[in-house]
Amino acid sequence: MPSLFRKALKVVAYTAVGLGGVVAAYLGSAFVLSRIAVPKAQPNAPADVPVFLKSNGVHTDIVVPVKTAQMDWSKTLPYSNIPSGDTTLRYIAFGWGDKGFYLDTPTWADLKFSTAFVAAFWLGSSAMHTTYLRSLTPGPDTVPLTLSHAEYARLIRYIQDSFDYDAAGRPQHIEGHSYGADDAFYEAHRVYSFLYTCNTWTNNALKASGQRACLWTPADKGILYQYGR
Repeated sequence: MPSLFRKALKVVAYTAVGLGGVVAAYLGSAFVLSRIAVPKAQPNAPADVPVFLKSNGVHTDIVVPVKTAQMDWSKTLPYSNIPSGDTTLRYIAFGWGDKGFYLDTPTWADLKFSTAFVAAFWLGSSAMHTTYLRSLTPGPDTVPLTLSHAEYARLIRYIQDSFDYDAAGRPQHIEGHSYGADDAFYEAHRVYSFLYTCNTWTNNALKASGQRACLWTPADKGILYQYGR
């Protein structure tokens, strides 16, 4: 028995060391790769469309005007899908993430290990969280950006391609779920994981529209670092 016990302890120790190494490698890679910048593709591009990068301290959104000459988001994501139905809200925020995490974890106090595990290891599905906003004020967690019409066209396409559409080509509204008066959830493409997080999606949105971004990041801090926050 002592021999078996010692062998069991060795297995546990090796497993702990192995897991510790994986975590250390992940955190190290996240830190280093988030500090490597993908520069703005066209530094002198016209400043045609106001866009914002917004963080809540953990999760990032891309915020765009509801209506421009290029796109009216309220036609495909109608105000009627948000509880308030307020048509005077001028901006809309897009945040991609794990569906189970979004719908089952309205606050951190509601977080369950099973929810986090499913989200981290490619076991769930995804959703798009859209929030209508009246205005935004630049600050430590809100970065103003200006895109050219061409850059915004690429951002529009990137966001559109992230939704999962029904047979009629409409975004699939997840009814009965919202965090407040002015938001809604929709079915989305891709699967969340510790390698492709909500912030990775936002970082890729910046890349798609030719804005400054990280080489790769799973966290909001990496993106904000690129903008001096």
